[in-house]
Amino acid sequence: MTTTAHLVVRCLEAEGVDTIFGVPGEENLDLLDALLESRIRFIPTRHEQGAAFMADVHGRLTGKAGVCLATLGPGATNLITGVADANMDHAPLVAIAGQASTDRLHKESHQVLDLVEMFRPVTKFSTRVLSPATVPETIRKAFKLAQSSKPGAAFIELPENIAEMPAEGAPLPHSDGHRPGPSEQTVSAAARLISEAKNPIILAGNGVIRAGAHEALAAFAGQLNIPVANTFMAKGVIPFKHPMALGSVGLQAKDYVGVGFDHADLIIAIGYDVVEYHPHLWHPTRDRAILHIDDTPAEIDEHYGVTLEVLGDIGLSLERIAQRARPHEGQALRRLRQMLITDMGEHARDSVFPLKPQKLIWDLRTVLDLQDIVISDVGAHKMWLARMFRCEHPNTCLISNGFASMGIALPGAIAAKLARPERTVVAATGDGGFLMNVQELETAKRLGTPIIVLVWNDGGYGLIEWKQMAQFGRPAFVRFGNPDFVKLAESFGARGYRVEPGVSLQDVLREAIASEEICVIDVPVDYSENLKLTARLGEMVSPM
Repeated sequence: MTTTAHLVVRCLEAEGVDTIFGVPGEENLDLLDALLESRIRFIPTRHEQGAAFMADVHGRLTGKAGVCLATLGPGATNLITGVADANMDHAPLVAIAGQASTDRLHKESHQVLDLVEMFRPVTKFSTRVLSPATVPETIRKAFKLAQSSKPGAAFIELPENIAEMPAEGAPLPHSDGHRPGPSEQTVSAAARLISEAKNPIILAGNGVIRAGAHEALAAFAGQLNIPVANTFMAKGVIPFKHPMALGSVGLQAKDYVGVGFDHADLIIAIGYDVVEYHPHLWHPTRDRAILHIDDTPAEIDEHYGVTLEVLGDIGLSLERIAQRARPHEGQALRRLRQMLITDMGEHARDSVFPLKPQKLIWDLRTVLDLQDIVISDVGAHKMWLARMFRCEHPNTCLISNGFASMGIALPGAIAAKLARPERTVVAATGDGGFLMNVQELETAKRLGTPIIVLVWNDGGYGLIEWKQMAQFGRPAFVRFGNPDFVKLAESFGARGYRVEPGVSLQDVLREAIASEEICVIDVPVDYSENLKLTARLGEMVSPM
């Protein structure tokens, strides 16, 4: 007999789903049983948050919605952080949760919460299946909204009595969406704005990567001789070797990239979302012309007063504007780029211990291939990676900076290795973020995904202490103890390494990569460099 659960699985197959991450429960039993007859691979995780983060990163890397599954009540609420992360960071994701029978939903009942309303604020679409006949439309709509611009999360609740009902029907056909081109009027107006500007600068966001327009951006910047700063989430959107690349903006400190915005009379925001880096930090004066190039209208913000919007396919917009705009001559901001290059290499030959963040990043970049993938967790290390880790390709350094949730790196790295098995994948995480989802080491071991977990160990919440010291001059409640990370890794069946005085991190990384096993590397890090960086940035920009 074909049940609603079987129909759901057939619809998921029609959407191209090949993997579902989740945790079994009583109220999703029918769906799990139906998956036994499917080509879809179900991957049991050790926590629903890990499942949601895996689906999140799968969506970022593939452009197709990652799928996660939980049971009702606490299983579903455990999904929320990862679902919210995907939604705010515009990663396509579809979450499915079991629910109690519909004859219990009208009253107080064991483990029953109104999941549809709970997920509504953190998704683009949240719904409940109330009839087997609605499944094809529900699944199609969820995936269409999750994957359409701007991508995000969708949630489907499946009550257990509906899941076991007999069902008829078939998946709905669908076609790939088409982004229309920009209007000639806005293209011509944008070309005039750029031609008349004296000091334009480009702020590139993750939307450029999502649209597959990174090559068009590099050509646009090179042809018109306009420097490009990228958000944390858009690392690699323009190759760092490109002469117009200024690196990442977003340290919330007065740095030399920020000076580029101070001196600009036209800011060209391309594929930029305000959640990536709030405009009050790069446009406090609210007096610059802003050109918004995207496939969706600009968000309303008093510091993001858009002069002109060019809406449509981003790559096509850039090509057409470049054909009409006058290239700029000379570029004062090249000096800023040279400062950044010098800064990146300053500690390449350091031998001090604990390692400085700059040295750790230099060694990581030196060892990894340019196509390898780093998944950054959230913490002080994220700020250093965003600034110092050079990227030549998009989606090779993934940084969550819309929702910016700790705990994403380890589960995200597992999903990245499944999606890109030919690449080395590194989870760059602080000791705080690592222990938030450390249990997924067992998932990695069970799956045989040879990832490397690089733990920046400082025994505390380093990013919070950085901000406390800058604001109050003293830390508050940020220190904690850690287990022996080598023994912890070995208890999960992984390899454990500890970088100690006289031990080369580059050598350890090469050994870990060659082992083709799951490896955890404990690296003591000296975060006293944090406040030195803030002070140094102010000194460097004062002559500018």
